[in-house]
Amino acid sequence: MAGLACSTLAIYFSILGIYEAAMIGMIWAVAFDWLDGIVARKIKNRTKSSSSFGGQLDVLIDIVSYGVAPSILLLSYGEYEPVFLAGAFIMISASALRLSYFSTFGLSSGGHYTGLALDNNNLVLVFIFLFERFFYPEVFSVILYVSAISLAVLNVSKIKTPKLSGNPINVYFLSFYTLLISVIYGWMLFKW
Repeated sequence: MAGLACSTLAIYFSILGIYEAAMIGMIWAVAFDWLDGIVARKIKNRTKSSSSFGGQLDVLIDIVSYGVAPSILLLSYGEYEPVFLAGAFIMISASALRLSYFSTFGLSSGGHYTGLALDNNNLVLVFIFLFERFFYPEVFSVILYVSAISLAVLNVSKIKTPKLSGNPINVYFLSFYTLLISVIYGWMLFKW
């Protein structure tokens, strides 16, 4: 639910055009998503029903965090032009397909995802957005659009990607990345 709150804030700040705050919400949504799996695995005597409930809740929150929030970001930055509506639909559709596929088939036999996991969308977009100030808005809107569509294509592709969230080294890296991104965007927010 903390990740959902962060995604809601990201959507809110995207609509307002306060993109630095939206980026902070998007990265913290990933951090809480990774954290909930770690916490859930440590709960003793967890029933199959509570595990199933948690899994379903996670999928629903993921579509908001990694489908809806980035789509709203794209729409807002594109000033709600119709072409950006098409891009937003593609992102949300790819997210729905990706989550449905994973819910049905799970990880491949080698412990890899089929297609790029959705949490990577936020990890990549908050990084790309660091360079927004170096471009004219019209140019960056194209960069953001192409990046979003590329991520959507990778989400539903047949490529095999490793599961990053289960590796403790990756969890430490995400913690560092989340704090660093929060500091950078926080500084940008208060600088203006």
